[in-house]
Formats: sequence, C-alpha cells, structure tokens
Amino acid sequence: MSIDATDRAIIEALQGGLPLVPNPYFEVAQSLNLEESELTKRLAAMKESGTIRRIAAAPNHYKLGMTANGMTVWDVDGAVLSEVGPKIGALPFVTHSYERPRALPDWPYNLFAMVHGSSREEVEEKRQEIVAILGDALRASDTLYSTRILKKTGLRLRKKGD
Repeated sequence: MSIDATDRAIIEALQGGLPLVPNPYFEVAQSLNLEESELTKRLAAMKESGTIRRIAAAPNHYKLGMTANGMTVWDVDGAVLSEVGPKIGALPFVTHSYERPRALPDWPYNLFAMVHGSSREEVEEKRQEIVAILGDALRASDTLYSTRILKKTGLRLRKKGD
C-alpha cells in the first residue's frame, strides 16, 4: 500500500480533522492547490484501496451535553447477528456499533453499541429499544459507562526519516 506525494499531503492536511467551515473539502483542496473534485476523487480511491477506512465526525459528546455515555455490550445469537447488527447500528442514538469475537469464558459479548444520553436514565431507555430489537436472540447484556473522554485522533503519518 503506497501513496504518492499528493496523497501524503492530503492525509497530513486532514489528520488534524476537517476545518469547521461550510465547505471543508473545498477549503482543504484550496490549501493544497487542488481542485475539490481531485481531492474527493483521491479520498475515494484511498478509501477503496484501504489506505484510509473512513472520514467521519468525532464530536466531543460531553460538550454537546451528552454526559452519560455507555458502551452497551450484547451476547447475541450468532445465527441472527448479521440481521440484527445493522438494525442496532442504524438507530439514531447509536454512534457506532460493531461485532467482536467473544473472549470466553470471561467475556460473552459479541455485539457492541455506543449509546449517548444526558443521563443514565436516558441511556437505559435507549438501551431498552435495543433489547426490543434483539428479542429472543439476546442472551446477556451490560452497559459500560465512560468515566472520562479519551483523546480521539485519526490517521497519523510518521515524518520522513522517523
């Protein structure tokens, strides 16, 4: 997986995040002396090749008033996981969800979904919506609440020579 100098410059320009302006891709393209269409074409190609996985917003939920943040973990029947998993991920209050292998016997959970709320009671109400979707496929669950926010960073390139 190799990148050229322009792709490297794009990654370096974006590794601190998109600028908070009405048209961030145009702004980044201008700073790199590229057309916006060239920037978006190159980003799509890097995504397709696996050089980058995604471009996404990573808000600070605490600053948005969402101070009760719980990673809900679920032990779901594997036979229906591919059916119910996308339904959970599509819920408007789930910011990210994913399947992970169980680590038996200590960790039976195979589905994870991050739920945000302004209180634990709100998170629990949202959690009950997930319970309803999982139905009989649900074997066990828990919620792991955040105690602090971790620094979120995206792709980072090493400087040449490092």
